[in-house]
Amino acid sequence: MTENEIKQESIAIQKSKIRERYKGINSDELDVIPALPQEDFYDNQREKRVAVYARVSTDDPRQTSSYELQKYHYHDVVSRRPDWKLIEIYADEGISGTSLQHRDAFVKMITDCKAGKIDLIVTKSVSRFARNVVDCIGYVRQLAALQPPVGVFFETENIYTLNSTSEMSLSFISTLAQEESHNKSEIMNASIEMRFRRGIFLTPPLLGYDQDNDGNLIINEEEAKIVRLTFFMYLYGYTCQQIADTLTNLGCRTKKDNTTWSVNSILQILQNERHCGDVLARKTWTPSYLDHKSKKNKQDRNQYRQRNHHEPIISRDDFIAVQHLISNAKYGNKGLLPELHVITDGVLKGFVPINPRWAGFKSKDYKAASESVTEDVNSISSSCITAQSGDFDLRGFEIARAQFFDTADRISMTFSVNGIKFSTEAIRKLNDIVGIEMLVHPTKLLFAVRPCTNENRNSVQWASPQNGRIKPRLVSGTAYLSTLYDIFGWNPTCKYRVIGVLKKNENTSLIIFNLHETEILIPSDVLDSADKKEQESKKPLEDILPFTEGAKKNVLAYPADWVNGFGNNYYSHSQARELAAFSNNKEWGVHLDGVPYKESELQITDSDDICKSIDELMNDMKQEVNHERNNHVE
Repeated sequence: MTENEIKQESIAIQKSKIRERYKGINSDELDVIPALPQEDFYDNQREKRVAVYARVSTDDPRQTSSYELQKYHYHDVVSRRPDWKLIEIYADEGISGTSLQHRDAFVKMITDCKAGKIDLIVTKSVSRFARNVVDCIGYVRQLAALQPPVGVFFETENIYTLNSTSEMSLSFISTLAQEESHNKSEIMNASIEMRFRRGIFLTPPLLGYDQDNDGNLIINEEEAKIVRLTFFMYLYGYTCQQIADTLTNLGCRTKKDNTTWSVNSILQILQNERHCGDVLARKTWTPSYLDHKSKKNKQDRNQYRQRNHHEPIISRDDFIAVQHLISNAKYGNKGLLPELHVITDGVLKGFVPINPRWAGFKSKDYKAASESVTEDVNSISSSCITAQSGDFDLRGFEIARAQFFDTADRISMTFSVNGIKFSTEAIRKLNDIVGIEMLVHPTKLLFAVRPCTNENRNSVQWASPQNGRIKPRLVSGTAYLSTLYDIFGWNPTCKYRVIGVLKKNENTSLIIFNLHETEILIPSDVLDSADKKEQESKKPLEDILPFTEGAKKNVLAYPADWVNGFGNNYYSHSQARELAAFSNNKEWGVHLDGVPYKESELQITDSDDICKSIDELMNDMKQEVNHERNNHVE
């Protein structure tokens, strides 16, 4: 018998055994133990402990009738069933059904079910129970999995969740309920957008104002005193905590009639543009209609500002000044209005000193300050260099870039979004000083470092003593580094390393960095992502070329145009931007201080007037409190 015949015979035997097995046995030899009958919703043989869930989605008084009708209706429904015992009516009023946030009654009901207190939940419809498909199906399944299981009866749809055929219908109807909420959300957003476009703004309660019958803001003089005092005290140099303590001690009342003030309540007053007569609509927005979590609107949606919308309590210039102070207070710069300075003469002409604690200025402000004292950089043409008699003709020769050699012992600085770090050699070249001032020339893309004392408000500590030696330390740059990255056109996910040049004479030392020539340190995950995109698009990366390979945290790269040569032409290098202004036959003027770029355009209330107003307002408030106390005693 061949191998194939043996295999076929084996298969035939297996099939014969299977057929024999499935003939079964004599029914007389088999005892059947019947299952308990599935619970029938309409079975009235067993008492059920019933919970009723009711919900309305807004606090509108007109919805109160719906809310009350639901409760009394189910009182009647339960009383008509002798087998039902009402445990509790769980009711949420003024709550959306798209999420469980703030649905305290619903959460308590589920907890009671898990504790074995409830057998059945009765509610009007799927949309009352939940408008979120995941929540609806998820909780129905959780309740059905309990021992004993808890069913939900949706009266309108006539669905009982413990029936085996209920889930498909429930899934379909809950999906419709969720989509209905989505549609309502879109309609509401569209309505709000149309209102804002026509200058019809929402007018929530605001300290210092009342509303007339048309919703217009009308100054409430008693509350306006609190607002004025808050702004004037902050402009005068008081902290938010000191202001809050003062208002609490004076017995001033918040818009919600509280007498205890907090830092947050003070900040809300100081940052609300309505106090200067303006309205900024849509400061926040809600990305998802399911969770209703609002986010700060960072140009994710249209915003609308209307100036002079209503009568102001404080001037717009005072309001703007306070915003500058709040912004800079985050970085320890208290009590000073920010002001850009620019060097107007010497080799650092056009450089703008960097204040490490001023966050309010943007790249356009730095550029405007620099250009206010320099010519248009695009209009300057390089002069022609001619060789002297007997000199070598070095046309065609290049000065190799320092980055192509070992940079461990060179003057360098590394930028990241977290801060700036200088090399040990840079610190050594400036004689191990600890404090420096940083300056930037935004049009020429130059960066300078010069020694300074602690009295200089721009002073930063770039080094610290360790075991008798001076070591580099990270110079924090949260307040200004994003602006520098914008000026230089850099990618915030990368680090940038720059080689510097020391310039020194008998009296002065400083370091100049040319930001046109930087090495780039790219995080490996960013490069991996770029490689995947490159493979998908079949296009080469144009901006960067890797300098090293392998699994590293950062990959060193350099600009693609460096591949065309080792460096700059010899004669171009002799005119390098960071060297061109220096000459031994003239004064450098390195120690010149910057002058204000321009006078402040803000007409801020004079400090003497502010001090006088603070005294007057506090005296008025004390008299009012005493008057109220005397009336209360009488």
